[in-house]
Amino acid sequence: MALGSNHVTNTTAATFIPEIWSDEVIAAYKKNLVTANLFKKISFKGKKGDTLHIPKPTRGNASLKAAETQVTLIAATETEVQVAVDKHYEYSRLIEDITEVQALTSMRRFYTDDAGYALAKQVDTSLVQLGRGFNAGAGTAAYDKAFVGSDGSTLYVAASNNEAALTDAAIRRTIQRLDDNDVPMDGRFLLIPPSARNTLMGLARYTEQAFVGEVGNNNTIRNGEIGNLYGIPVFVSSNCDTTSGSGAARVALMGHKDSAVLAEQVGVRSQTQYKQEYLGTLYTADTLYGVKELRDDACFALAVPA
Repeated sequence: MALGSNHVTNTTAATFIPEIWSDEVIAAYKKNLVTANLFKKISFKGKKGDTLHIPKPTRGNASLKAAETQVTLIAATETEVQVAVDKHYEYSRLIEDITEVQALTSMRRFYTDDAGYALAKQVDTSLVQLGRGFNAGAGTAAYDKAFVGSDGSTLYVAASNNEAALTDAAIRRTIQRLDDNDVPMDGRFLLIPPSARNTLMGLARYTEQAFVGEVGNNNTIRNGEIGNLYGIPVFVSSNCDTTSGSGAARVALMGHKDSAVLAEQVGVRSQTQYKQEYLGTLYTADTLYGVKELRDDACFALAVPA
């Protein structure tokens, strides 16, 4: 028997059907992360507390064993790094029913992608700004312990605007700094702003196949990797830090993944709630995390022109 056309359908009951936002925003978040993929990441999910304690033991030295003598005992008062999980960021929109009904479905795709991008950018910003404190820096945008990009040896002085374009000599000098500090080769990275990428494309050593490697366009889209120099992967990000002052410079970072940590207590999540008083749906994406420098001598900042 035919029941006619007055059925309750997904269209007529649209305001009662929850939107599936979570998978979409997480995908967008991961796609837009660059810096967060370069440093150590520790999951703090499901754990109570507001501080993560990471042991920082002291490396010991080997001792010469003399015949008929006791071995040399090693004892050290070990320290720790405390990571405050205190960064809670959110992205929210209230979508009124009339808009939900009349707008194209592409509206939701934009919002989920935008939420993922906004949260990813904030996480990356928190990590990038740790560069202000590496190499015993004061932790300010003046970057008092950064080096200029031309030689990797001259200290950057914000007031004098002495930043300079990245050179092969500066790259090699910074690599030596990492080597001198016994920083492992595996896990190193070079994070540069777009202006420095423009410079690198003019350096013969960068364009030689022996140094570029086998990085394709898919990697550039996925994680910002554009090649490698002397075995160190190179990543480009428009979110690299900017120094303070009238002639602000951009900052490139060369370091190791263990130089800093991202402690994630609540990964990116999406929630929706129907608000009858507004006749609309409240959509919120948020994340809760903390960042901290782990090894001061395992990352160096280079000031380059903007």
